Amino acid sequence: MGPRMSFRTRLTLAYTGFFALALLLLGCGIYFSVRQALLAGVQRDLWAATRQVRAIFNAGGLEPVRTPTGELDPYLRSEFIQIFNNPNLGAQVFDRNGRLLNSTPNLDGHDLPLAPEALTLGAESVGTGLTTTHEIDGINLVSLVTPLVLQSNNRVVGYLQVWRPLRDVETTLRMLTGILLGGGAIALLMTAAGTALLSRRALSPVDEITRTAQSIVRAEDLAQRVPVPPQQDELHRLAVTINELLERLEKLFNAQRRFVADVSHELRTPLAAMQGNLEVLERGGLNNPELAREALADMRRETGRLIRMVNDLLLLAQSDARVQLRFEPVELDTLLLEVYRELRPLAGGVVLRIGAEDQVTVLGDRDRLKQALLNLGVNGLQYTPPGGAVTLGLEQRDGFALLTVSDTGVGINEEDLPHIFDRFYRADRSRSRYSGGAGLGLSIVKRVAEAHHGYATVASVPGRGSTFAIWLPLPPRPAPAETSEQPALEVKANDASPLPASR
Repeated sequence: MGPRMSFRTRLTLAYTGFFALALLLLGCGIYFSVRQALLAGVQRDLWAATRQVRAIFNAGGLEPVRTPTGELDPYLRSEFIQIFNNPNLGAQVFDRNGRLLNSTPNLDGHDLPLAPEALTLGAESVGTGLTTTHEIDGINLVSLVTPLVLQSNNRVVGYLQVWRPLRDVETTLRMLTGILLGGGAIALLMTAAGTALLSRRALSPVDEITRTAQSIVRAEDLAQRVPVPPQQDELHRLAVTINELLERLEKLFNAQRRFVADVSHELRTPLAAMQGNLEVLERGGLNNPELAREALADMRRETGRLIRMVNDLLLLAQSDARVQLRFEPVELDTLLLEVYRELRPLAGGVVLRIGAEDQVTVLGDRDRLKQALLNLGVNGLQYTPPGGAVTLGLEQRDGFALLTVSDTGVGINEEDLPHIFDRFYRADRSRSRYSGGAGLGLSIVKRVAEAHHGYATVASVPGRGSTFAIWLPLPPRPAPAETSEQPALEVKANDASPLPASR
């Protein structure tokens, strides 16, 4: 395969080719228009000479003279050549039988033959005539033949042939052809050079974008951005779009790096604990029943933690892959009671209770909604000290079903609130009453809410507690209420009973 032609070169060739075609069509149009105009001028000259000769005949009182040589012979020999003398025009007079009677000396001894069809011209052809072309010694001539008619009896007594050489017409057309070809060639060269220059300037931002993209690929540095042209044109929009794409890719790659690092860190802790317990058992721990039971309990706990984390990661991967959820009627009040019963064994010294409980049914995946609510409940229990309270609630608000989990725990700092739903993010690991999770629970809550066309919110006051909420849209009604903005939750002054807010 030969070398590929650059886009700039192809653009230059294409534009020059189109311009050449336009020049060709324009040149042909000009050439044939001028040619037609010159030939029309020749025709006007022939008619003007014909009228002049007719005026000469009419002024001389043309009368037929019967002689052996013809009726017009004496008059023509004595007067015609002397009166009509135009160096650029010539004339010949023929009798009714086509015999030449006389002519002007312009032909230098050459005679123009009379076309046979000219003998058929009658008195009615005075205003039309017959036009023919001839060639004498390489010179092209055009002639006009008209009948000579006596005014007394409207009788054709002969034929007048006026001719004109086309030398000046041919010279003009040759000069025009040279001008068109030469000018067209110069115009094409200037067009090609101008197009190459303009395309180089116009496409220079594209070259800059290409070089920047190549440097990004070579250096693997997604923090670079392509320069944005100042003109508000297509290249400006292209550069802005590429920068937005690079920014999104940078965020995705950074998130992926953090994700891999966080997963590695979270897996290392339980695996290291399990390895340590296995070494304890290997060094004689099996001979000590109490030590063996403690090591097995630790490994069982760490294994459960690994299983939960793997399940959470699988769920997040499915949400990223847009796995289709089951959408069927779900009675949230019944679901809330199930979650309450499952959380009671984990409450310990924390008071677990149910607050507002409306009867609400939504369309969704029951298992995923239950898992999200369990995650919020476990999170509230972990960050609430003994003697505190965790309240589960369900109500309808502004066209949404509102599932809330409020606690009277340590709360969340304001700078941590924007990141609380990020994967592996925990505001403070030391606040967990137990070993703590992997920081995936709240991320799963957010994904489950968004998969059900809702959203998750959190409101918190440090030292007073937090309220997490899952907003799920209610099924359509004949006249659904529309809200212009998403509702918000607030934490009231009563620390023991914060109303829906979000973490």
